[in-house]
Amino acid sequence: MLGDQIGTERGKVTGYRILRSEGAGPKVEVAFQASGKILGIDHSTLATYTSMMRPDGMVFGEGQGVVRGATGQMANWVGQGVGKLGRGQAISYRGAIFYQSASPEWSRLNNVAAIFEYEVDEQGNTDAKIWEWK
Repeated sequence: MLGDQIGTERGKVTGYRILRSEGAGPKVEVAFQASGKILGIDHSTLATYTSMMRPDGMVFGEGQGVVRGATGQMANWVGQGVGKLGRGQAISYRGAIFYQSASPEWSRLNNVAAIFEYEVDEQGNTDAKIWEWK
């Protein structure tokens, strides 16, 4: 069941790298930076993910990132999702993300399976929404 929205962030793709394909379609690594709120705390994110085209035209992605809170909180995450390509740099992902944090303000994240919507527009601007999955 979809639970409370626990985060939002907006940012920008900062780079692309083409990786060796492992027998499937092309594999692209994407780096991005974003900022927003998680559990009501202002934060910034640095992250990378890889995207691989599947035979059905959808994209499979998996990534990892580091989140830093405005007053010193730290968390890292890993996630996976499926997406659909748009025009230019545009892509739309839906998936799951898992956090780990030793910061007391974010300790709740250690017990959360989160789901996300992640959008990149034609110019490489990112927009993400994150919910707790109950």
